[in-house]
Amino acid sequence: MDFVNAIILGLVQGLTEFLPISSSAHLRIVGEFLGTGEDPGARFTAITQIGTELAVVIFFWRDIVRIVGAWFGSLSGRVPRNDPDARMGWLIIIGSLPIVILGLLFQDQIETTFRSLWFIAGTLIGFGVLLGIADYIGAKRRELPEITYPHGVIYGFAQALALIPGVSRSGGTITAGLLLGYKREAAARYAFLLAIPAVFGSGLYQVAKSIVDPCVEGATGCLPEVYGPLETLVATIVAFGVALVVIAYFMRYISRRSFLPFVVYRILLGLALIVLLTTGTIEP
Repeated sequence: MDFVNAIILGLVQGLTEFLPISSSAHLRIVGEFLGTGEDPGARFTAITQIGTELAVVIFFWRDIVRIVGAWFGSLSGRVPRNDPDARMGWLIIIGSLPIVILGLLFQDQIETTFRSLWFIAGTLIGFGVLLGIADYIGAKRRELPEITYPHGVIYGFAQALALIPGVSRSGGTITAGLLLGYKREAAARYAFLLAIPAVFGSGLYQVAKSIVDPCVEGATGCLPEVYGPLETLVATIVAFGVALVVIAYFMRYISRRSFLPFVVYRILLGLALIVLLTTGTIEP
């Protein structure tokens, strides 16, 4: 039964990672309604995100190869420092620092307090409204090559907010991009590229942590994992396959349409979650 649940959670992860609706919130909520009736955990969430991020690497493979080559070239002087691709390499590095620093500082809260469903309901609604405002008032004139280093830092802190389930990694960074005047597709493209080192770093860290310091029943300060290594691997593979389809659809969608459907969905989901918690249908 755990493998069936893992497949379901893998589908959820793959479907929601790139949409601005928070995959971590959905894994947390869906986990309550599966046979286990438990939170899949921050560790399971981080590892399965490796699967969806592999889909990003494949989708943006040409961009990544070009950026990495230009960045290394700029170190040796073969490529000018102001080359757009070399600059993008530095922007991704700079933009990744906030989530690394804050992730380490608030690791305990990320794995416990921030996973409360009351907290998630609030972030789903609050950041959904913020995304709607950003999409409505954003100038949507700037292209990705126009991104500056200060803007890269702002993007980075926006991405760091995704450490809180319900915010959404793509939603937070896209919201920041829209408020800074970038076009929807440009904001999303940088958000996905920026997520690569953060997601792989977090996922691989959790893999190493699960090997070195596994959570077992009765351990002090540690919640036992609901899903073992094999179930987590299955969920990660499923998430990868689904994400390959979703990311292509999402990039086409936002080039023509607004984020309003996602805003409405976030608010309705947050309100439904509040009703379920208030009536005692699920525990926070």
